[in-house]
Amino acid sequence: MIDVLNLALPFFGLIFLGMACGRFARIPDSGLAWMDFFVIWVALPALFYRVLSQTPAGELGQVWFIVATTLATFTAFLISFGIALALRRGRLAEATIIGLAGSFGNVGYMGPGLAVSALGTEAAAPVALVFCFDTLLVFSLAPFLMALARGGGAGAFATLRLVVRRIALHPFIVASVLGVASAALEVRPPVALDRLLQFLQNAAAPCALFALGVTVAMRPVDRLSAEMPIAIAVKLLVHPVVALTLLSLLGPFGETWVATAVLLAALPTALSIFVLARQYDTWVAEASSLIMVGIVVSVFTVTTVLWLIKTHRLPLNFLG
Repeated sequence: MIDVLNLALPFFGLIFLGMACGRFARIPDSGLAWMDFFVIWVALPALFYRVLSQTPAGELGQVWFIVATTLATFTAFLISFGIALALRRGRLAEATIIGLAGSFGNVGYMGPGLAVSALGTEAAAPVALVFCFDTLLVFSLAPFLMALARGGGAGAFATLRLVVRRIALHPFIVASVLGVASAALEVRPPVALDRLLQFLQNAAAPCALFALGVTVAMRPVDRLSAEMPIAIAVKLLVHPVVALTLLSLLGPFGETWVATAVLLAALPTALSIFVLARQYDTWVAEASSLIMVGIVVSVFTVTTVLWLIKTHRLPLNFLG
């Protein structure tokens, strides 16, 4: 158990360090802009590109793995969305944000560093696949359902064009596509460029987790709702169980791939859900509070999942 704590706590420690700095340092919110830009546009894309470009191309064509993990995320969304729709008496916009909060985990900031540290470099390929296709799902569902909730607006074609553009130009997606292409064509960057990418890769997780903590600290817990514990429970408990079940049904897959998918499914709600809530001016304060509470609770749940994986108590192919 000590080994698991030594693995997990530094990651949460960076988040809480960022939260402490964000709470007590008198620095305006705008001071985080360059850190966010570095993480999203430079460091994490470098990590995804470098890892995927060094992965055998055959490992990246796991269609049934993609189906299982994406369907697990969609199932978690449907559960949270359905409960929220009932509790919110049919308010589609709010139910959409709650559904996304119960299904889309922090696979961009927390996922790569935690999974690779816990399970080795073999975990990088499934991390990239889960991130890419979960992102495709979330950034397709959000504008579509919000357009339905508000009615009229720009129209179906304009909404579809906006969805495609946001997905196609997302830096993580672009980096992943380039990484897959490099792996397929066996293209290797020059030594100097590769070392630069390695520096950026090593900076990705610490900077991302610190920035996450600062950002969450600047969104105080000022509004709680009945849907919050439900969405947190679905995200941290139901989602990993669904992922493990579907992977077992659609497998077999390598144990590292299954363990990576379950670990990613157990991560707390992504900060991008707050961004979406603010973008659509829906459930904003509640989304901020949910993210902070979810991170605190996930210290215990994610550490438990890591312990189950490390001690081989997690049935990685329990239906096989």
